[in-house]
Amino acid sequence: MAPSDITISPVDSKADMSAFIALPNRLFAGHKGYVPPLNMEREEAFSPKKNPLFEHVEARFFLARRGDRVVGRISAQIDSAYLDRYGDRTGHFGCLVAEDDPAIFTALFATAEKWLRDKGMVRATGPFNLSINEEVGLLVMGFDSRSVIMVPYDPPYAGARVEACGYAKIKDVFSYDYDVQNAPETIGAKLMARAGMAGRVKVRTLDTKVFDAEVRTLVNIFNDAWSDNWGYVPFTQREIDHAAKALRPVIVPELAVFVDVDDETVAFIMALTNLNEAIQDFGGRLWPWNLVKLLTRLKVTGVASTRVPLMGVKKKYRNHPLMGAGLAMMAIDRLRSNGKRIGKKTAELGWILEDNKPTNNIIRSVGGVHYKTHRIYEKALG
Repeated sequence: MAPSDITISPVDSKADMSAFIALPNRLFAGHKGYVPPLNMEREEAFSPKKNPLFEHVEARFFLARRGDRVVGRISAQIDSAYLDRYGDRTGHFGCLVAEDDPAIFTALFATAEKWLRDKGMVRATGPFNLSINEEVGLLVMGFDSRSVIMVPYDPPYAGARVEACGYAKIKDVFSYDYDVQNAPETIGAKLMARAGMAGRVKVRTLDTKVFDAEVRTLVNIFNDAWSDNWGYVPFTQREIDHAAKALRPVIVPELAVFVDVDDETVAFIMALTNLNEAIQDFGGRLWPWNLVKLLTRLKVTGVASTRVPLMGVKKKYRNHPLMGAGLAMMAIDRLRSNGKRIGKKTAELGWILEDNKPTNNIIRSVGGVHYKTHRIYEKALG
């Protein structure tokens, strides 16, 4: 039960949701690693009417108050696509933000866990905001690193508070800092030549004339390449269409790279313009003049940082001793050269599971520096 001076209530109104969205902006104001996301984007992400994720995810949002003051928030969710794949009666938590007070964390988790138990779940994992294909993990290293699109920020105290509520690490995921201007050329072309593939490999960039088809190709490779990853849940077509529309303003064709072997597209890497750099002084608001500033920064003055959220090589090539690394490196080389040419300075590559040794080794070998760690937790619901 919540301590007597803390009340927990579900988000049941527009005012509640506004308070839910506003809380991290207030608590993390001035934190070097935090940039407020756009309020309108968060409203859409948390709306069952607008976000197709809710076609397979049931979620409940909760607020903690001390008197009239909002002091914490959490979500509890059940993903039927996850349960269909794994059948382990695991629910999830996410959107965790609270003042540095153990009583608030205790009250929030007690409420979220009760909701999950009442739905028949026997285990909770997270944080996922709101799925493994969106924002993942609790930041435990890299608190002062730059804020990057679709990468959660958490204050240094949060990890200890979560663990005090009975949660233990299940996985860490890594993010890497990549110096686009100064990173060395890889040995990707040499590896492909040694594999006897010289002349059969073509590296190209996204064709905007067939944008929807290119997105489908990318997602098909992703679903094949990532299908054995821990916790993997495939994107639905509606989620793909929604994400493509939402992210199109930050997709730069030169930074969406495909690798073809003969006539088959078998690998890709994609970097997104780091929207957080462009909106860092907006306070989450787009109007009235911030829209003009945003368009100017995206189209005229430029944004120097990017994020690589997606990269994949089809499984039939990935496990080859030369071609898996070779194809990935050739994609990275084109991404680097194109990014350097159009003025990009840095890229965040991630997230990567800590035990995905092949991908971690490739990224380190091409100059990536591990600079952030996010932790995924689990707890049995007794």
